[in-house]
Amino acid sequence: MNTANTKIGIEIDVNSVSQEIYQLISALYPICRSITGDGVRKTLNFVQQHISLALHEVKTGTPVFDWTVPKEWNIRDAYIKNSRGEKIIDFQKLNLHVLNYSLPVNQKIQLEELKKHLISIPDKPDWVPYRTSYYKETWGFCLSHNQLLQIQDDEYEVYIDSTLEDGSLTYGEYFIPGETDEEVLISCHTCHPSLANDNLAGIALTTFLAQYLSQLKLKYSYRFIFIPGTIGSITWLARNEANVDKIKHGLVVTCIGDPGKSHYKKSRRGNAEIDKAAIHVLQRSGQDFVIQEFSPYGYDERQYCSPGFNLPVGCFMRSPHGTYPQYHTSADNLELVKPEYLADSLTKFLAVLNIIENNKKYLNQNPKCEPMLGKRGLYSAIGGQTDTKKRELAMLWVLNMSDGESSLLDIAEKSDLEFDLIKETADTLQQFNLLKEC
Repeated sequence: MNTANTKIGIEIDVNSVSQEIYQLISALYPICRSITGDGVRKTLNFVQQHISLALHEVKTGTPVFDWTVPKEWNIRDAYIKNSRGEKIIDFQKLNLHVLNYSLPVNQKIQLEELKKHLISIPDKPDWVPYRTSYYKETWGFCLSHNQLLQIQDDEYEVYIDSTLEDGSLTYGEYFIPGETDEEVLISCHTCHPSLANDNLAGIALTTFLAQYLSQLKLKYSYRFIFIPGTIGSITWLARNEANVDKIKHGLVVTCIGDPGKSHYKKSRRGNAEIDKAAIHVLQRSGQDFVIQEFSPYGYDERQYCSPGFNLPVGCFMRSPHGTYPQYHTSADNLELVKPEYLADSLTKFLAVLNIIENNKKYLNQNPKCEPMLGKRGLYSAIGGQTDTKKRELAMLWVLNMSDGESSLLDIAEKSDLEFDLIKETADTLQQFNLLKEC
């Protein structure tokens, strides 16, 4: 059994939970989501079966900084039929076939005109692309390039049963109160249709992470938000501007179920505690990883890190957007995402939060020269360990750097020792009255 002891609660069977995460991804996969509409609501209703998610509706036309909440889009059916009445494109078989946010259409047109509304990927001829038209009113269909090549000169019936009208933007929020009102923000996007890695994996992992943390006694309060990309984070920030100073750490969760190596994109600050914690975990994971500097391109971290907020929010992912061939295509399916990759991502998330929850500062209560550890029985307290020398070294580092300024993570980084070892050492030294928590 693969378990992760988070030091903030009980052990969790990561392999078992990753299977549950995958099952939620599978249940959500058929739903056609967008930045607004019933697909988002249905998705959040699934999440409500696991956590008490509060749903918020923000009306069309609501100003949110330089943006405006758009019209609500819903779709029931869509297809293209040839003159024999055969459906050559069918939304019911794959919701990616319709350009997301397409206007309603019901007409017969010739092939030459139809091709103006067809989108394919010539260099990936078997895959259907995912495309959107949120802020330009039009319609279209996506299909594989092989399908496009097979379309013959004919008259075609084009039908999209959709609505684009005043409604609202929907997002979900789940709050876990901690010992303090300082918050950790966990954010995932809910706007993509049948794309398993981007970002059903993020939605599902965030759900189970929230479910697990809700059972624990936590130092920080945790706020989980399930939002449509870009317009969702902008809307949330506009509605919560007065309280964002409570956010002390944050993570955007995306693309965490594919086989790629783990990536962490730093916050705009670059040296926030969440940045240091994520890097520490990846450096000691025993796996390849990539640390990316902040850039104003990507997911919702670019809104949280905009200069007017500059929140300490990084982005945790496996393969970043646009870097894996299946990205935004029908190949980002249930075969790409695997429970073992979800388990690995979950383990790393828990390890990062373990550091955040336990990263304290201490004062050495015997700061003039090294205290005599032997007479206090501290050597015997760690005796019999296979890594006794390493633990003795950890004691010396913790004692030397516990000046009220250096945190346990600072000490772990300076000493090149694991955070958990430094934390255990501090706990032991505190029991012997050699440390006092600041």
